[in-house]
Amino acid sequence: MSLSRDDLLKVSLEILHAAKEPALRYFRTALQVSDKEDESPVTVGDRETEKALRAEIKRRFPDHGVIGEEFGADNPDAEYVWIVDPVDGTKSFISGMPLFGTLLGLLHQGRPIVGTIGMPALGEDFAGAVNGHSVMNGAVISCRETQNLHAAFVSCNELPSLFTTHPQLVSELTSRARYLRPSNDCYPYAQLAAGWVDAVVDCNLQPYDYLPLVGVIEGAGGVITDWSGAPLTLHSDGRVIAAATAELHAEMVALFKNSV
Repeated sequence: MSLSRDDLLKVSLEILHAAKEPALRYFRTALQVSDKEDESPVTVGDRETEKALRAEIKRRFPDHGVIGEEFGADNPDAEYVWIVDPVDGTKSFISGMPLFGTLLGLLHQGRPIVGTIGMPALGEDFAGAVNGHSVMNGAVISCRETQNLHAAFVSCNELPSLFTTHPQLVSELTSRARYLRPSNDCYPYAQLAAGWVDAVVDCNLQPYDYLPLVGVIEGAGGVITDWSGAPLTLHSDGRVIAAATAELHAEMVALFKNSV
């Protein structure tokens, strides 16, 4: 495949747009909610959105692999593999909150190269490329230039879980950050890329939750890794730090290193 990063961004957004109808059609309707083996909820909106994404990917790139939340892996050893989370934030989706998103990323030889965060109910799409740029609804965006926690607005996903498992870490983060706000799911990463917050802390994620974020954050000039500062891969442990600058990221990794 000889597409440039800009071409891949364009294609990723086209695939995302081609598959947004199911989520919008079922949003704020009387949905039957089922529980998966891990007790997380799933709906027909999740499944139909992923089916639509897979069909569009297969139509355009029949030799590419796909790894999705709802239907698993298809040709995962291919040179190019798409990562799909059809409804990131199903609890938001089923409760009528518009902060659910659709995540779509592309790996080349196992490394993230582009990613998208689609927010169907908000009418917002974020896309970015590693070693490229990021956009929101077509306009170039970038992270803020905040370099230390004392000046940073930090969004903390899974805060109740972190309170239980790492209370001292939460206490340190609360005392150091200018603002610490509980948050959920993918939208805080879009806020980071757009320059509205300075950092995001997360845990308990799966590859389809975090790999599509890499292109969006790095294209906007930010840094996103696991808690130890290592690049995110299919085999990462699901704990994520994303920050607006390398300096802020380094300070956060130093704070988190004793919890890894």
